[in-house]
Amino acid sequence: MRLLLIEDDEMLGKAVRAGLKQDGYTVDWLTEGEAGLQALQSDEFDVVVLDIGLPGMSGIEVLQRLRRQKKTLPVMILTAYDAVSDRITGLDAGADDYLIKPFDLDELLARLRAITRRNEGRAQSQIELGGVSLDTAAHRLEINGEETPLSKKEYQLLEYLLRHTGEVIPRDRLESILYGWEGGVESNSLEVYIHNLRKKVGADTIKTIRGVGYRMERPVE
Repeated sequence: MRLLLIEDDEMLGKAVRAGLKQDGYTVDWLTEGEAGLQALQSDEFDVVVLDIGLPGMSGIEVLQRLRRQKKTLPVMILTAYDAVSDRITGLDAGADDYLIKPFDLDELLARLRAITRRNEGRAQSQIELGGVSLDTAAHRLEINGEETPLSKKEYQLLEYLLRHTGEVIPRDRLESILYGWEGGVESNSLEVYIHNLRKKVGADTIKTIRGVGYRMERPVE
């Protein structure tokens, strides 16, 4: 899952980014509200962690403009203000949830999973497709009840494909899920991960759409 972190506190930003990456997120990090809004307008992300007290354009203004553009991706706001009125302002501006600084990283991760599930209309952490069951809280894959190990990149790729079952996902979108702005994309790295996943979840489960990308297939009833 690809996440945009907009936070101007360097120490906090580094810690949050490290924790999110350790949990399997691909994290792109910006420190200014205007730059964050531009990124959200020009690139694709699955979820946003947004500080309210940003220099220049505030986090609230970023959020308001984002929602006016009809973008519905989940947004978690971070705030150093603990007044109820400040939290209400953030929620009314379109935030899905909020955390007051300082906060526990595990709580942030749990809340991100929750707002992502709500955005997708899911009530549980498991994503199931035929005999494939992926627990997004535990990062555990089971195939017909048997636990199957995944590398971090395999997990990121499989989670995204399962969350978008039936959709054709362009290869550049999948590469951005794996690497974000960090680069380091080797010419055949995506194909290698797809090949490895097919050996685990079934060769016919992930279909190649030539010249475009890949699609996670729904099981035949």
